[in-house]
Amino acid sequence: MNKIVSKEHFSENVVKLVVEAPLIAASRRPGHFVIVRCGEKGERIPLTIADADTKNGTITLVIQAIGPSTKEICALEPGQYLTDVVGPLGKATDIRKYGTVVCCGGGVGVAPLLPIIKAMKEAGNRVVSVLAARTKDLIILEPQVCEHSDEVIIMTDDGSYGQKGLVTNGVEEVINREPVDLVVTIGPAIMMKFVALLTKKYNIHTMASLNTIMVDGTGMCGACRVTVDGKTKFVCVDGPEFDAHKVDFDEMLMRLRSYSN
Repeated sequence: MNKIVSKEHFSENVVKLVVEAPLIAASRRPGHFVIVRCGEKGERIPLTIADADTKNGTITLVIQAIGPSTKEICALEPGQYLTDVVGPLGKATDIRKYGTVVCCGGGVGVAPLLPIIKAMKEAGNRVVSVLAARTKDLIILEPQVCEHSDEVIIMTDDGSYGQKGLVTNGVEEVINREPVDLVVTIGPAIMMKFVALLTKKYNIHTMASLNTIMVDGTGMCGACRVTVDGKTKFVCVDGPEFDAHKVDFDEMLMRLRSYSN
């Protein structure tokens, strides 16, 4: 059982929870995720760790209420408990000095992107962050991203904040004005697909953190399998980050629709 320490609403359906998990907080690195469960019969929900506080022994999770299980998690209040929090899982991000790194996140994908932005900046990179959402109200963690970035570009579909356009418009704006050594993208699968198509055109190495359907998180069930460079990989143990230019996004999108009803 893991106690909810604090709760904040980013929007009607997006919630930030700070959760007691001292062992995970002490060992987590950027890119790691956890699997949480609410209730003995609750689904296992994979969530990337948005932040950690080793002094207080807490981790920060950002959850979007979509189905019954995520709605139940988002309904929890401080003082209540998650039944399980398992982690840290997956492989950590390869953090080193690349040069100029463009970090682009869509919607709640900005949450797992934040620790990568922090670490890339601490490693001595120039970090340009591109945040995108459908509308202004869905842009999250902007102050925190600004704190650790050399520049932040905001893109909204409806033009209600920042520039009107897609995340790819913001990324290409940076590419056209200065050399870019690495692009990191986290967000909806369709967004990451088009970021990968864009950066492949410019021959810029790109890493994508995949958000596949996941069950056990240990590579046993095979639910999270994807094809990368023609080979089967499991996002939970081989990822979640892969070379975006080698990911079969069309197959991944098809598998994500398996339980849409």
